[in-house]
Amino acid sequence: MPHFTVVPVKDQTQASYDSLEGINWVDYRDTGQDSFDQQDTVSSDGHGNHKEDSPFLSSPDSDGKRNDFYDRNLALFEVCYLYFTIFPSNPPESDLHLLLLCSQEELDIRPKVSSLLSRLVSYTSITQGAKEHEEEESAETSRRKTPKSPNMGTLMGVYLPCLQNIFGVILFLRLTWIVGMAGIIQSLLIVIMCCSCTMLTAISMSAIATNGVVPAGGAYFMISRSLGPEFGGAVGLCFYLGTTFASAMYILGAIEIFLKYLVPQAAIFHSTDPLGNDSTLLNNMRVYGSICLSLMAVVVFVGVKYVNKLASLFLACVIISIVSIYAGAVKSMTHPPEFPICMLGNRTLVRDRFDVCAKTVVRGNVTEPSQLWDRFCLPGNLSTAQCDDYFIQNNVTEIQGIPGLGSGVIRDNMWSDYLQKGEILEKAGLQSVEAHSPVENFLNYVSADIATSFTLLVGIFFPSATGIMAGSNRSGDLRDAQKSIPVGTILAITTTSLVYLSSVVLFGSCIEGVVLRDKFGDAVHKNLVVGTLSWPSPWVIVIGSFFSTVGAGLQSLTGAPRLLQAIAKDNIIPFLRVFGHGKTNGEPTWALLLTGLIAELGILIASLDMVAPILSMFFLMCYLFVNLACAVQTLLRTPNWRPRFKYYHWTLSFLGMSMCLALMFISSWYYAIVAMGIAGMIYKYIEYQGAEKEWGDGIRGLSLSAARYALLRLEAGPPHTKNWRPQLLVLLKLDEDLHVKYPRLLTFASQLKAGKGLTIVGSAIQGNFLDSYGEMQAAEQAIKNMMEIERVKGFCQVVVATKVREGVVHLIQSCGLGGMKHNTVVMGWPYGWRQSEDPRAWKTFINTVRCTTAAHLALMVPKNVSFYPSNHERFTDGNIDVWWIVHDGGMLMLLPFLLKQHKVWKKCKMRIFTVAQMDDNSIQMKKDLATFLYQLRIEAEVEVVEMHDSDISAYTYERTLMMEQRSQMLRQMRLSTTERQREVGCTRLGFTSYQTKDLHNEEEEPVERNPSGPFNASRLFFLPLARDQSNVRRMHTAVKLNEVIVNRSHDARLVLLNMPGPPRNTDGDENYMEFLEVLTEGLERVLLVRGGGREVITIYS
Repeated sequence: MPHFTVVPVKDQTQASYDSLEGINWVDYRDTGQDSFDQQDTVSSDGHGNHKEDSPFLSSPDSDGKRNDFYDRNLALFEVCYLYFTIFPSNPPESDLHLLLLCSQEELDIRPKVSSLLSRLVSYTSITQGAKEHEEEESAETSRRKTPKSPNMGTLMGVYLPCLQNIFGVILFLRLTWIVGMAGIIQSLLIVIMCCSCTMLTAISMSAIATNGVVPAGGAYFMISRSLGPEFGGAVGLCFYLGTTFASAMYILGAIEIFLKYLVPQAAIFHSTDPLGNDSTLLNNMRVYGSICLSLMAVVVFVGVKYVNKLASLFLACVIISIVSIYAGAVKSMTHPPEFPICMLGNRTLVRDRFDVCAKTVVRGNVTEPSQLWDRFCLPGNLSTAQCDDYFIQNNVTEIQGIPGLGSGVIRDNMWSDYLQKGEILEKAGLQSVEAHSPVENFLNYVSADIATSFTLLVGIFFPSATGIMAGSNRSGDLRDAQKSIPVGTILAITTTSLVYLSSVVLFGSCIEGVVLRDKFGDAVHKNLVVGTLSWPSPWVIVIGSFFSTVGAGLQSLTGAPRLLQAIAKDNIIPFLRVFGHGKTNGEPTWALLLTGLIAELGILIASLDMVAPILSMFFLMCYLFVNLACAVQTLLRTPNWRPRFKYYHWTLSFLGMSMCLALMFISSWYYAIVAMGIAGMIYKYIEYQGAEKEWGDGIRGLSLSAARYALLRLEAGPPHTKNWRPQLLVLLKLDEDLHVKYPRLLTFASQLKAGKGLTIVGSAIQGNFLDSYGEMQAAEQAIKNMMEIERVKGFCQVVVATKVREGVVHLIQSCGLGGMKHNTVVMGWPYGWRQSEDPRAWKTFINTVRCTTAAHLALMVPKNVSFYPSNHERFTDGNIDVWWIVHDGGMLMLLPFLLKQHKVWKKCKMRIFTVAQMDDNSIQMKKDLATFLYQLRIEAEVEVVEMHDSDISAYTYERTLMMEQRSQMLRQMRLSTTERQREVGCTRLGFTSYQTKDLHNEEEEPVERNPSGPFNASRLFFLPLARDQSNVRRMHTAVKLNEVIVNRSHDARLVLLNMPGPPRNTDGDENYMEFLEVLTEGLERVLLVRGGGREVITIYS
């Protein structure tokens, strides 16, 4: 290694390096967050909005360490520079440590690769669900306990939890009834539709779940991070409502099993009306359901660990129950179970109302009426005179309820047999004689409790296909989540689909059709229908299904509050913030309370068949957006979309999304509309009121792609006149504290635009960009805050330039992108320009007017803008007066129409004044103007004002003299002593124009004062000034026009005027300002308008 000497750097060279490096010793990176976010790699502003680090290599240390920091970096710079000069390409391996030395400055603010990798490897995603809260129940123990690394595999972590959540109450209580009503063919179609929908959703979910680390949060986390906070919040709440109603459905299923098959004697309410059994059952369900819900909520509140420990027991009950069904089906081939059904004609009788399926019985060689006879006839009498006609004319037969797998009953159960409410279950093929039957005898028959259809059965069955998110919800506990979630979820859906499909075939092959259509098992001694097929006893299914539904209800009641807590902690929905809090160990107490109240609403519905379609809607909407998220990410091909699961395609996602949407409207179109309406309202609420989050979602990428496509389309040419609207560039002036000086300019812009089109708010700061970068950021933030207050939807741009005038010109030239560029400039009036001795008060204004004219842009100058109404004011009457002096492409006609669209100006009337000369036909002008406005579809009053030629008044001469004297005085104040003496000499010789070059005409340069002392301005009034006749004529026109305007529009809410152009010769700039002042004098609110040189309004459609 060669030897060299480091030469000390002198202090005076520090400034040059300082300007070279751009070091201002200001660190604009956020330092407000103390904790390290394992998901964020950029700094944040504390509201979830990420922002880039400062582009400069600066130190966040205090001022006392800056010199040492700078000297060290400078020395390192010199060392590295000399070293790499000697070894430009291949440095010696023994000296590679010098490379790290040269990178020491960046290592102060950026981690080394080794430390970054070690931190990523040691990252553990602790689940936010039940396991975390279970570990935190003992506070002292949890403080000493280190987090355990995830160790669950595919079987225990994904496959079995998905099985437990998918298999549920519908399989045991409603699948046989669905097969009986829809038949085997349509039942298979229902199962295939629902399971295909969930399979396609699982494929999309697997792609999302394997695209990086997915913390606990399930579908909500995946959708919100893929589609943004609006979609995530809307679908997350829908998923929460679905999970909450699922708990109500499981509780209702458990209570139905309890009251119908376990302990029927526990019923509190008993019907005295023969036709009131349905309402009695619903009331019993409401009472016991509310009690069960309260007990479950207490269990969840006391400790989730009890629910987790019982989960294995509940899963074992489900598996044992399913195995017993298959065992019973196989056994029925040789030894079918004995469950005879009593039929009267072709009608099915309720079996528990009599003992013997016969009209008479023989007791001791005596024929006596049976209990069945007593149900249809007068008790104790064999006379048929007082019997039911249908009972007398039809025979009583007994058929086998479970014929068995080899009986051939599958042919009878192949096709559908939908019933209306109250319709009696009848068996085709049995002889029957139609006869009149009293209403009270209908209680002896098994009848349909609700009207059935294919769409209704789809809505009822779909909840049995849900539960596929159980694996993704446990991603924090999995050893390899990116492998286990796809494999376990798809295997679980495949298993459950095969079970459902085989169960449909087995039920249709083993059970009689009337028994299948008997929802509550009234024809088989009130046994659970699926239990009649099970082996070794129906009680296996009854007890197993009861515990499995209770367990599923507990799982739903445990998961729903945590989902709501996750949404509340994301802080995207303001009114849900309270539900993000809970007990000290993290238990979501308030969320559990809300979940219990919403579940109680489902309990009060009390009908399992009515609750199931409700949660089907919410789950289908959730699955729809999971598919949409995968499709959007796939089509956008964002760089971060790199899922390890490769067996997906955007067409599969769109097919799944279409199936979800179709199933929503097939099952219940009105429930679908309600669910979509709820999601839409939540979406709009988050969009307008929620916190802004930047999660790198796909919708933002989709917006960028759509914006790029639209901008490329707009490049084809300028918009048609019919599509023209003012695209504003609002030029704001900031005070010394970087606050907006005239915020009513933004108010006026918001009222004119009403959220439509493009609005760019710009400002210019004088200085150097490297030195004023922080000042520029502060100015942008101040303008954005004011835009939010004034409800201006648009963009903000602040530029730093050596001169303000140049900055304004840069804004006019460069704002916008492609076809989305401004066509109108809005700027304020330079108030106090008369009193100011500094030409910057009006030079920038006139230069901007000239630039907009050169750029063919329209210009609007609100004068007295502080008197303009705020967005909270309302004008209940008044006029908007338009003084149409010169045709400007229709700007003066269009602007009042646009203003009247806003609620502030809505009730104002529009009046249009035009000026007629002596040789004009004012009557014809008024007719033509009225016709023109009629064709423009603009309602306005038309008035023609005649301007008579008159002598120039003394007031005009006086104003002209004052204007010229003031102009001369200001010019003298900017001259040196020698130049002022030469100017006085020129004036005495009769020259009226100023011939000497103004050395200080640049607005940003300081004004030179008289070095000999204060200047006496009074002597200028005695200078023999020769008035320019053109100035007199202009002043005369301005005075006369102002008199007419004030006379007609002194009480108008707003006056719109043509703005005359500035003079070509810059020497007349002061006179131009004076003309504008005279023209608008005496008017409260004036809007000076200058067209852009093109037509902006048309009479054609």
